[in-house]
Amino acid sequence: MRKGRSGTAIAAVAGAVLVAVAGCSSGGGGGKGGDGGGKDADAVKLAITPATGTRQAAPDQPVTVTADNGKLTNVTLTYGQKNAKAEGRLAADGKSWKSSWTLRPSTTYTVTATGTGEGGKPVTATSTFTTLTPQKKLTSGMSPLDGETVGVGMPVQLLLSRPVSTKAGKVAVEKALEVRMSKPVEGAWYWVSDKEVDFRPRDYWPSGQKVKVIAHLAGLKVGDGVYGTKDRSASFTVGARHITTIDAKKHRATVTDGGRTVRTMKVSLGKPGHDSYSGTMIAQEKAADIVMDSATTGDPGEYRIPTKWNVRLTYSGTFVHSAPWSTDAQGNDNVSHGCVNAAPSDAKWFYDFTNRGDIVKVTGTSRQLQFGNGPTPWAKDWDGWLAGSATGKPVTGLPLT
Repeated sequence: MRKGRSGTAIAAVAGAVLVAVAGCSSGGGGGKGGDGGGKDADAVKLAITPATGTRQAAPDQPVTVTADNGKLTNVTLTYGQKNAKAEGRLAADGKSWKSSWTLRPSTTYTVTATGTGEGGKPVTATSTFTTLTPQKKLTSGMSPLDGETVGVGMPVQLLLSRPVSTKAGKVAVEKALEVRMSKPVEGAWYWVSDKEVDFRPRDYWPSGQKVKVIAHLAGLKVGDGVYGTKDRSASFTVGARHITTIDAKKHRATVTDGGRTVRTMKVSLGKPGHDSYSGTMIAQEKAADIVMDSATTGDPGEYRIPTKWNVRLTYSGTFVHSAPWSTDAQGNDNVSHGCVNAAPSDAKWFYDFTNRGDIVKVTGTSRQLQFGNGPTPWAKDWDGWLAGSATGKPVTGLPLT
């Protein structure tokens, strides 16, 4: 160690930057500070990890700053060419600071910390380091789309490019996910597969809810040498409370908006041997024109028909769609191959009315909806949904900021 004229001592510490400052002495001999009149009791020491010059810092390890014999007054963590600011938390006692989230791989960071000792003199310390480049990269996709207006039953789907097969990895992913809401409600994450984790509220979303989901995946380690490459976020709005109830035995669909019935439609569902699914589904997607081909359901040659005003309810091919060929049966008999047939005018109205995520409940058939046949968050009750979380804990939405 060497001491300069200012009384500042600089020392290299394994894995950290350490700076100590001694207050000046106004008196003569006899002070406790030793040479130069410095007082050890007044010295503040700042330690930063990772140390400056580190070139292979692990992104999943936090940046930490500690103050000995004093308190931190300010800490900033910036990264990249534009000096974007990363989040961190100062401890209540002011003696330590820790980054909030994992770090971006292959990125240069700078930490600037200021602390004050008992003598009142501030000191600033810095550390500049670079995170490692991962051997394997984890990327992601998310639904709903940013800026989308969705129905009250819409889940959040986080889709991962690589499987997360361990409980520890899944817990790490869940802890890296933020759900912010204008009207905070309780919900939970559910692992549909090792590559998909979905979020739904305990009950349907409140209409008008504004939601922002942030996946802090950059630098998150989910396997041997596997790190997330970047964060992902999406903001969406929950639209009106559209709930459609379809009774296969009465051959009727009742459409409500905010609890008020706005349309009743005659329909025809699946005939014997091609029964429609009963259960609570959501409108998954919409397409004005589709060619319905029985080959996609393992029965090539039975039908191949262009259809209009298609609202998908399952991955396996259940739609509400226009069926001008079955208008005589609609309201009287079930004659379809599993879809919900409606008259052209009703189908067009329903197509225009519906948002992705609107609730569609089908009753009165012999076949039950299977969980996973599309985004099907309402095919499980709350306890069943909560059981699919790696943490086993519900999440209360954070306030939207």
